[in-house]
Amino acid sequence: MGVFKVVNKRKFYTNIIIALLGLVISCVIYYCKNVKIESDYYTPTILATHDSGEHFVGSVSCRECHADVYESHIETAHFKTSGIADSQNIKGSFKEGENTLDLNDVTFNMLSKGDSFFQHTKIKNRSIEILPSKFDIVIGSGIRGQTYLSWRKDELFQLQASYYTPTNSWVNSPGFPSYSVERPIRDACLKCHLTYAKNSENTPKGNRFDRGQMIYGIDCERCHGPSAKHVAYQRENPKALEGKFVVKMDTLLRQQRLDLCAQCHSGLRGVLLKGNAFSYLPGDDLSKHSQNLDNGNLNEKLDVHGNQYGLLVKSKCFKETDVMDCNTCHNPHKKERGNVNDFNLKCIGCHDGKTTTCKVDKTEADHTGNNCVKCHMPTTPSTVMMVQLPKDSLETSFNIRTHLIDIYAKELWR
Repeated sequence: MGVFKVVNKRKFYTNIIIALLGLVISCVIYYCKNVKIESDYYTPTILATHDSGEHFVGSVSCRECHADVYESHIETAHFKTSGIADSQNIKGSFKEGENTLDLNDVTFNMLSKGDSFFQHTKIKNRSIEILPSKFDIVIGSGIRGQTYLSWRKDELFQLQASYYTPTNSWVNSPGFPSYSVERPIRDACLKCHLTYAKNSENTPKGNRFDRGQMIYGIDCERCHGPSAKHVAYQRENPKALEGKFVVKMDTLLRQQRLDLCAQCHSGLRGVLLKGNAFSYLPGDDLSKHSQNLDNGNLNEKLDVHGNQYGLLVKSKCFKETDVMDCNTCHNPHKKERGNVNDFNLKCIGCHDGKTTTCKVDKTEADHTGNNCVKCHMPTTPSTVMMVQLPKDSLETSFNIRTHLIDIYAKELWR
């Protein structure tokens, strides 16, 4: 009986020790896992690093606190202005009979293979074989058209075939001749379509980029700045009432707010004064980073494509107030295209019936759909953004809405 009691005691203590060991091991495992999870959470994944040393973490991280704004912003043309070339993003057709661009000296056939898409080039009257070029990057939301970029190792080139939305067809990319050529892509070409691209060279004329540091679309960080510090702070301080380490529009001066849009909507800005095309950050003085060739020439005729800023600041509406900026009429967080009522309300907000009377008679007003913008900011042919449709046709202009707010002849209302 005594031996039996000793054995039971040994089993009892052994079981206790095993249980305690199991508990300790479980706690260690749990602790280790949680340390890793917390570390990952409080240190957002870096997608790209600006030359200033600040880090981009992507607009998806903004969704944690700004879900409504994020969900509406991803539907905008800004956000969709570039992306990976796949079946969802490419608008052009690869179907037989719809996949050919025939020019005077060369034919391009667009073919798909699995999940990849290629431009096949055949120079007429020559037996030379040209390797197909892959569709890698889509440029353009597709509202008016798209063009496409192809990687060759770490170098970027524009494909000669572009997509033109009004005719739902492939066209020769704007500015290309009727024969086959290569066009290297500089960061000045990318700056209005990507939030960030890391140039691998110390020259703005280079076309080599770090493929791992490309942030597609114009997203939150393009206007609010690289946000790694902001996201880390807000995650560590979820009850904080004031956002830290982020550019807030209401803290910027009027010109700084205008510069945010002007970096892309004020022409080519071909004179670089500092860094490269992506050096400018929200809150900086844009004029210290880049300028247009026509800067200071008040008589320069501005084209409707690209220099909306220049046209706006020449408008009487802009000159007669010291608070108007692009956001007075535009909400970059929302898809606004075609929303006539919203834009009318913005006009009426300044031009109410007490101070301004529309002089157009009711019949004409009804004909225009009571659309203030249609009359005072009509669509106008661009002289720089043109495309050739059939190979023997003259170039056709893109019609872009002017931002020179003015009184126009009714023949121009459109």
